[in-house]
Amino acid sequence: MIYTNNGLRPFAIASLASRREHMQAIQRPTLDRAVVLTKATLSAAEQLGLSNADLAAVIGVSEPTISRIKNSNRTIAPDSKEGELALLLIRVFRSLDPLIGGDEGKRKIWMNSYNKALVGQPNQLICKADGLVRTLSYLDGMRAAS
Repeated sequence: MIYTNNGLRPFAIASLASRREHMQAIQRPTLDRAVVLTKATLSAAEQLGLSNADLAAVIGVSEPTISRIKNSNRTIAPDSKEGELALLLIRVFRSLDPLIGGDEGKRKIWMNSYNKALVGQPNQLICKADGLVRTLSYLDGMRAAS
């Protein structure tokens, strides 16, 4: 028998059905991973100053596909090739942002300027998978050094 705080009266146990209802009410809503990845990718691309053509090249899809993604007619699957590249693009943004103090102007200048260490312009390099990985590695190294 289960007792209340004072130990005198029995404590009623809620039925299994009402327990389930209670748990459903307090559970946080689940977010679709593909929707979250899609929104984060579009946001990172916009903040990095990438055009639709640039974003298409980065994640390896066509420009019309980028238009469908922007119009919410398509999402980026996290476990797909484009999803993996999209995650790398988001990481590039997240690594660059603290280095430039969140300044939009500096971010766009950095993306469009020749970088001696990378031997190219980041906005052009990230359009290929190896350039995307090199740019991310460079930024991660810069963050570690600071």
